[in-house]
Amino acid sequence: MDNIKPDLAASEGTAAPRRLPRNVWVVTITSFLNDLSSEMLLNLLPLFLFNVLGVRTTVIGLIEGVADTTASLVKLFSGWISDRLRMRKGLAVLGYMLSTVAKPFLYLATSWGWVLGVRFADRIGKGLRTAPRDALVADSIDERQRGLAFGIHRAGDTAGAVLGLSVALVVLRASQRGAAALTRDTFQTIVLVSLIPAVLAVLTIALGAQEVTPALRGNTPQRRGPVDKPRLTLAGFDRRFRLFLLITVLFTLGNSSDAFLILRAQTTGLSVSGVLGMMVVFSLVYTLVSAPAGALSDRVGRGRLLIAGWSLYAVVYLGFARATVGWHAWILMATYGIYYGLTEGVAKAFVADLVPSEQRGTAYGVYNAAIGITAFPASLLAGFLWQGVAGWNGFGPSAPFLFGAVLALLAAVFMTQLPAGGSVSDMG
Repeated sequence: MDNIKPDLAASEGTAAPRRLPRNVWVVTITSFLNDLSSEMLLNLLPLFLFNVLGVRTTVIGLIEGVADTTASLVKLFSGWISDRLRMRKGLAVLGYMLSTVAKPFLYLATSWGWVLGVRFADRIGKGLRTAPRDALVADSIDERQRGLAFGIHRAGDTAGAVLGLSVALVVLRASQRGAAALTRDTFQTIVLVSLIPAVLAVLTIALGAQEVTPALRGNTPQRRGPVDKPRLTLAGFDRRFRLFLLITVLFTLGNSSDAFLILRAQTTGLSVSGVLGMMVVFSLVYTLVSAPAGALSDRVGRGRLLIAGWSLYAVVYLGFARATVGWHAWILMATYGIYYGLTEGVAKAFVADLVPSEQRGTAYGVYNAAIGITAFPASLLAGFLWQGVAGWNGFGPSAPFLFGAVLALLAAVFMTQLPAGGSVSDMG
């Protein structure tokens, strides 16, 4: 733990949120609207698959694994392309558009293959936008406010989730009147409602964001177009960034899709309305913690918050392994929101600390690819551990959570040994 020091956070205080650049606010509003749309659907998808289509958890793990891996592979290349072309905004807009176009097809889904196809297209869109969007935020902000900027972005993103889940809950209660399982008609209604904020998200970033040309190392004058042909390789990255990737991969191997948390909550006796209410609480806590945690990381260092977050994750997963009644799941998901708030935005800021501006698109692509590629076997493994496959019944619903808790603790221990070093700064 002593090796993690505030050096990577850089800074003597942070400016007030109102002084953050326009791009930070535009990207935050875009993410708010997009998550408002997506969270109406994503938290109901595992229930739609399980309750309406009768799909086994192994197949749900396959769908989520394919979706996450697809997004991550595309993130890898979109980040590199954004560095190669020195363009962030255009790729981000294209990604949001593709995800929006894919959503209506969930209305027509009659088998898990339909859902897989929609998730595949949606995740291509997410892959296209995420690394360039994160690089756009990093390139728009001074390093002294980097944690705050990413924290506010995560807070806006998750505030959209709170509202999206609340809207879904209202529709659910109005149409199902307390039914324990999700129905097709209710899901189709929510699909249609979700399209409105999705379209608004595309318009917001397309009309509101401003392109920021990445700064070049060594005060080289900025210019558009290809420069120095950034390579899709880890060879040119700081050793600490490469070690951080390895630790993240270890953690992610036990971090299966949150779809399994939703299914686990239902096994404790929660109705669909109860599950959505639980997710509203989770997202609200996540929203409230994200910005303060990001600002705190600017002062005390990103590493300390990541260690605390991963340790808390282990506690939550151990709790889910033992949960027996609905209120257990509610408390655990609220605590899970604290974990997310401590780590999601902070990890993005940490990546920016470790690489110079001209490599950030590639770095974010590599980082997200490492997470997503590992999420594929993580989700498959969770499904196998829970329900087995073809003649093998698995170990039951506690198994994937015990496995995840052990790997999270190992990752936290390894993070304490990450070598210290100064922040990479190219912004003056």
